Amino acid sequence: MQATELKDFVVDKIDDLKGRDVVVMDVSTRSDVTDFMVVCTGTSKTHVRSIAEHIYVEAKNSGNTPLGMEGKDAGEWALVDLSSVIVHVMQAQTRDLYQLEKLWGARPE
Repeated sequence: MQATELKDFVVDKIDDLKGRDVVVMDVSTRSDVTDFMVVCTGTSKTHVRSIAEHIYVEAKNSGNTPLGMEGKDAGEWALVDLSSVIVHVMQAQTRDLYQLEKLWGARPE
């Protein structure tokens, strides 16, 4: 999948499990690591874990093997690395604390 298709795929998988406040940032001009960052909020530790695991499994099943996943066990902030798309699934208080959208100075798509 191309980066744009993969980004759309990720947003769809987040929607499957009712992830909230989805923000897609095009960081291709600011990062050599990835093209898109997708940030969403889960309502609990279990919800964060479930969303991250769902994205990981569905990406793998579609032939887009993730490079890795971090933070799933803690459930505060999980990251799924799909190379051209990096997904951050966070609880609301963690998202408010780190403010990734502001940090990257990116305009949401």
